[in-house]
Amino acid sequence: MIQEDIMTGKLAALSRPAPDGVIERILIRTGLADEYTLIEGPIGSAYVAWSDRGITAFVPAAAVGPRSAFEARHARKATYVLAPPPRLARHLDRAVATGRLGRLPIDLSSLSDFQREVLRKCAEIPPGEIRPYGWIAREIGNPGAVRAVGTALGRNPVPVLIPCHRVVRTDGRIGSYAYGSSMKRDLLEHEGLDSAAIEATARRGVRLVGSDTTGIFCFPTCRNAKRITDAHRAEFRSEEEAMAGGYRACKVCRPAA
Repeated sequence: MIQEDIMTGKLAALSRPAPDGVIERILIRTGLADEYTLIEGPIGSAYVAWSDRGITAFVPAAAVGPRSAFEARHARKATYVLAPPPRLARHLDRAVATGRLGRLPIDLSSLSDFQREVLRKCAEIPPGEIRPYGWIAREIGNPGAVRAVGTALGRNPVPVLIPCHRVVRTDGRIGSYAYGSSMKRDLLEHEGLDSAAIEATARRGVRLVGSDTTGIFCFPTCRNAKRITDAHRAEFRSEEEAMAGGYRACKVCRPAA
């Protein structure tokens, strides 16, 4: 017994506290924690976090306040660093500058299959264009899931990067946003859209526009629709109305099934 006590005492004397940062690095390398930093986003500063699989969060700083508040609301332990790894930083800078994901890896492993499918489809909407919730539901083969699509977008962990601000109400109105409709409008304005014009078009009941020279109809913000001159612009309340008038759906924005 005495011998065991002596041995226990000697082992205890060998113990030393772990150097600063060791525990955090172990958690990060084992996938149990993230790193994050503060970057300049399209309409202000934003916290961006990442794992070894890719970006896990993108949160406007104005929405959460100081770093401690971001750490408290982040899903996992997050350690602040000055900058992302160089390769990730290059892809992140390009995604923020262009409004397109490109080769930026996004870690959506914590989400359901349905949520991932919704967000991947949302990521296809180009900057400067908008689509209704029903478009995403139809595109993923689940046209009755409009409300579920809205819920999935509301839980988007990487807004701006995956542009849920480009998804609007079925009636064409801009609608709500996780960080407020004002921020949604600011993001759309940053991409060259006129939020007041979008709302005015929706109030008139216009959901689609067509060109009488091509016989094609589009969503109003489609790149093809933007080329239609006033003299050749036709307006429709529904895809059925457009088709009844002899128009066919645009293959770029795909406004009809």
